[in-house]
Amino acid sequence: AAVARALAARGWRLVLVDRFADDPALGYALATPDDLAATVAACGGADVVHAVVGDVRDQTVLDDAVASARERFGGLDAAVAAAGCIAGGQAWADDEDLWRTMVGVNLEGVWRLARAAVPALLERPEPRHGRFVAVSSAGGTVGLPMLSAYVAAKHGVHGFVRSLAAEVGPAGITANAVAPGSTTTAMLDASALVYDLPDVDDFARHHLLERTLDPDEVAALVAWLCGPESAGVTGAVL
Repeated sequence: AAVARALAARGWRLVLVDRFADDPALGYALATPDDLAATVAACGGADVVHAVVGDVRDQTVLDDAVASARERFGGLDAAVAAAGCIAGGQAWADDEDLWRTMVGVNLEGVWRLARAAVPALLERPEPRHGRFVAVSSAGGTVGLPMLSAYVAAKHGVHGFVRSLAAEVGPAGITANAVAPGSTTTAMLDASALVYDLPDVDDFARHHLLERTLDPDEVAALVAWLCGPESAGVTGAVL
C-alpha cells in the first residue's frame, strides 16, 4: 500500500495485485478488501488504479494484470514485486506447507512477475526505460535463526534480480532489489512472535539507526528506482 501511494504521488498509473484473503499457512491476518478500497482511494481512484484480486503464485493472475496495464494504460513501464509473507521454524523441521509458502510467495512470485512483465517492458519503443524492482529483505543478505525458509527465498530473490539485470540491461531495462530491515508492518509483528519478543521495537537494536523503518521510507526508495533518476542503477541490492 505504501509503494502504491508513493508511485501514485509521482504520477504513475497502477495495476495492483494482492490476494486480499488470509492464508492458512500464515499465523497473521493479511490485507482485506477494505484495505484495497482504501489504497485505491488514496491513490486517486479507479481512473488511476486498476485492482486485481489474486495470488502471485498463480501465473494467470499476473499475466492478466500485465494485460490490463496494456489495455488500460497503453503499456507497462515498471513492475514491482512487493508481495511477501513470513513464518518461522527450525531449519531442519519446517513443514512442507511452510516451505512452499515462503518460497512460493517470496521467490516464485518475483519470478512469475518477471515472466509476465519483462516481455511487456521489452515491447516499449526504444530508447527503453523499463524498471523491475523486487522488495526483498535484509534477511536476503544474512542468516537468521528460525527463519530459514524465508531467508532462503530472499537470498534467491537477490540472485534472480542480479541475473535478470544482466539479461535485460542491454535492452535499456534495469532490475534492482530493495532489502529493508525491520519495518513496522504486520509481518514485523509476526516476526516478533517467532522470537517471542514482547515488542517489535526490540528489533531496533539490530539497526544502525536504532529504530525500525516506516513503510513510507521503503516505498520512497522503490519509487526512486522506478523513476528516471535511477537510470544508472541496476543489479543492486539496496
